[in-house]
Amino acid sequence: MGNEQLTQIDAFTLREEIATGRQSVADVLEASLQQIGVTEESVQAWEFLDEQHARGQAGALTAYRDSGRALGSLHGIPVGIKDIFDTADQPTRNGNALDSTRQTEKDATVVTRLRAAGALIMGKTVTAECAYLAPGKTRNPFNPEHTPGGSSSGSAAAVAAGMVPCAIGTQTGGSIIRPAAYCGVIGFKPTFGLLPRTGVLRCSPHLDTVGSFSRSLEDAALMVDAMAGFDGMDPDVAPMAPPRLLETLQEAPPVKPQFAFVKTSAWADVDQDTADGFAELAEALGDSCDEMTLPSIFDEAPVMHRRIMLSEMAHNLRPYYDRGADKLSPETRAAIEEGREISATDYLSALTWRDTLYAGLEEIFDRYDAILTPAATSAAPKGLESTGTAACNVLWSLTGVPAVTLPLLSDSQGLPVGVQLIDRRHADGRLLRTARWLENYLANLEG
Repeated sequence: MGNEQLTQIDAFTLREEIATGRQSVADVLEASLQQIGVTEESVQAWEFLDEQHARGQAGALTAYRDSGRALGSLHGIPVGIKDIFDTADQPTRNGNALDSTRQTEKDATVVTRLRAAGALIMGKTVTAECAYLAPGKTRNPFNPEHTPGGSSSGSAAAVAAGMVPCAIGTQTGGSIIRPAAYCGVIGFKPTFGLLPRTGVLRCSPHLDTVGSFSRSLEDAALMVDAMAGFDGMDPDVAPMAPPRLLETLQEAPPVKPQFAFVKTSAWADVDQDTADGFAELAEALGDSCDEMTLPSIFDEAPVMHRRIMLSEMAHNLRPYYDRGADKLSPETRAAIEEGREISATDYLSALTWRDTLYAGLEEIFDRYDAILTPAATSAAPKGLESTGTAACNVLWSLTGVPAVTLPLLSDSQGLPVGVQLIDRRHADGRLLRTARWLENYLANLEG
């Protein structure tokens, strides 16, 4: 299998190639490095990449395999790490000029677990400043004049460009689902609290969620299965049994899934191509899909989400502001300053809306297997001065439900349009299984 082929297959397939000896870890790494050499100048997905360090990891992983010991679930798979996750062997700059020389002595918990699963930590991918709105240098692999989205821009673009099969990122508003949709890859935001955030830049603890980017649902399941587990340092991670997402994904649904095609308040901003695409999708699903509009109480979600996010950003990012506000972007400074003006009463009130709105969603999940809705209001907008809007994502981030986006549609220019699926909290495995059913159903229609 040639280098070009190696960069087009998913991690689920690659791990079998490595385990059986048909491909070596070095082969897989060199294919990734060659693809980076071809595409990085135009895409600019990486904040830090040390080829020799990556080769050193590959050598150690090869020696481990040769020793005859059992291999981890991600053995030899190159993985990109959003540059807000601490890595002991690579700098973590948080997309921030004030952290240009920052180096930690310890990995983030999820990075430790990826290494334990045998992942090759390729390097650090570009993030918007402090995982907020100010764009980094990354461009969309489909068209470099268009935004890749954010804040996990480098992770989405690196996977889309074939540089790595998988990457990790975070979502506080729409920072996994939106860039994945813009870049035409699978983005998976698990249930809030499923993955630990110890060693990750803290922006908004009631919203921050770790997730993955990949080219297949199997890879999304592999990644999250490897990272999940109790962490006493993160108060939102409950001591629960491992999710075993891959196992659930590979099962057939017990009955034909039913979808609720939900139009949130963001639907008013959805462009014509996206609206037309979803109309066709709903028609293709026939009696498996019912259209619905959420009650007006859900229109409050963006306001409540913003109050929580900016209040907590003002608190957690204060050290940056105090050290050098003039070195922060206007977007980050404005967010901190607005957050400081939000009253404690309004902040605490906003927190209560998370479970209030979730209770309303539970009624939908009692009748349907998943909510179907756009991942973004359009395909990736032209221009690099903005990462786009999270209007289609904030409700799901606020309520802590799992969400996945699939690159199933495209606009009139051929840019990818993401289809977002949502399920109830802790139904992550069922969500991925339903997503797989939808992929197969549409593929059979086309066939």
